[in-house]
Amino acid sequence: MRRERHGGATRGGRFVRRFAGVLGTAAVFGLLATVALAPQVNPATIEAAVAANDAADSFRSAAQSVRVGGEASATAVSSESYVASTGPETLIAGGTNLDWAKLVMVEGGWPLTDENVTFMMRWMRQENGADNWWNRNNPLNNGMGSGGGSGLGSYATLADAAYYAAANIGSGRYPEVEAALERGDSADATAQAIWASPWASSHYGYGTHWSSRPYEVIEAPASAWGR
Repeated sequence: MRRERHGGATRGGRFVRRFAGVLGTAAVFGLLATVALAPQVNPATIEAAVAANDAADSFRSAAQSVRVGGEASATAVSSESYVASTGPETLIAGGTNLDWAKLVMVEGGWPLTDENVTFMMRWMRQENGADNWWNRNNPLNNGMGSGGGSGLGSYATLADAAYYAAANIGSGRYPEVEAALERGDSADATAQAIWASPWASSHYGYGTHWSSRPYEVIEAPASAWGR
């Protein structure tokens, strides 16, 4: 009985080992079968996929970055004001009565509004006439710095005349005129201020000798500008 149990055990052990061997063999064959059934990847296909991936990475890099050369520099954004872009040299080069009117505004630091320029053009026309506005290089018949206290003096150039006109208006003797120019919103209001001021003894007839018709733009001789 012991031997039978022993023999049975032996047979059972061999059976287990034999069964395990069969299972192992089946597993190996199964693995081989799986490998055999799996599609074979061509090395050239792998290389092509890698190259395509590298190209995509390069494209993404190029799309997300910008290369700036060592000699490149940032472009400055211009923020010039109207006054700065219409500076004295530009106006002097223009040479017209309109340029001179603007030059007075620039010299005085007053805003270059249409109303201010219109007032100046009308004022100049009342003093010397449009066709000879540069008479004695003194468009407003200004006495300051011209050598003629009555306003009959002259300046070396129209540029000098613009400087002294602005200096006289801003001297404190004509506060209402200067305030109106600071506002720059009404040619008529500024005209009324100059009528009431001591600039002209006639006071321009308090408006009766003042024309508001459209002004003409006329160029002065180059010599009047010192050219």
